[in-house]
Amino acid sequence: MIQTLQKISRWLATYTSAFIIGIAIFAFFVPQSFSWVVGYTQTAILGIIMLTMGLTLTTQDFKILASRPFDIFIGSIAQYTIMPGIAWTLTQLFQLDESLAIGIILVGCCPGGVSSNIMSFLCKGDVAFSVGMTTASTIMAPFVTPFLVLLLADKTVNVDTIGMFINILIVTILPVMLGFLLNLRLGHKTYFPTIRSLMPGTSVICLACIVGGVIFNVHDLLISNGWTLFFLTFGVVFCHNSLGYIIGYIVGKLFHFGTAQNRTISIEVGMQNAGLATNLATNFFAASNPLAVVPCAISCAWHSISGTILAGLFMKFEKNQK
Repeated sequence: MIQTLQKISRWLATYTSAFIIGIAIFAFFVPQSFSWVVGYTQTAILGIIMLTMGLTLTTQDFKILASRPFDIFIGSIAQYTIMPGIAWTLTQLFQLDESLAIGIILVGCCPGGVSSNIMSFLCKGDVAFSVGMTTASTIMAPFVTPFLVLLLADKTVNVDTIGMFINILIVTILPVMLGFLLNLRLGHKTYFPTIRSLMPGTSVICLACIVGGVIFNVHDLLISNGWTLFFLTFGVVFCHNSLGYIIGYIVGKLFHFGTAQNRTISIEVGMQNAGLATNLATNFFAASNPLAVVPCAISCAWHSISGTILAGLFMKFEKNQK
């Protein structure tokens, strides 16, 4: 039984994009199947995703933060300047209405995506650097994300920075620290590596549930506003994500990082924790700006897809060079 679950977990980690796309399509045609993924349930699911990340962290990962402060500092600064800056610029270029603008700004101001470490591993990036960047940006999120959203979006809306800070603390930092402490306390147990091997698949399933829940919430809005809204929003998400990858890679080159580090910082900067953005949009903006959830939902699916594609392109480029 355990071996079967491990195989399923590995399959989900390998084919994350296909699985997320399949769930998104299913949710669009059968939205009621994800009607339960709302409110505290959605928050709990996101907390489980962050818990799975915490279960992979060891004291060695935190030593990375101490031993490579310059690399982590550059990566974190890039994370919280490039993506928010691109998001705000795109809202101006595309003349997005208030709701869509809030959504893409939320995505831009969130920490690195929880599956970025997997993508770095797939493309032979610097996994230790990836974990260090994700950890650092997640730790910074309760302070930096509300401030950046307030800075970039408060011209049109009132941002509940205190509420957002508490929410991020509950759904990110606490589960990550709990996972780390469990790993620290139980990591030597013979059964614990088996539990940890199931975490990638668990994370993917939880992410799929969040995507399905968001599609349920915005389904009627998408239908009533037509395909124009979808393609406009997807175009903005695509530009935001792709420019993040490109500029992130350029930052690595500017600071003379190695090939593995360049790939990692590209993925870390471009892939956002869109699940967290979705949760924040639902809890703080859905009532007054219901369409704010749409860019977050599309980002949830697309970042996993594009991350897999980029990792494959990196590997193909390396193979061609050899």
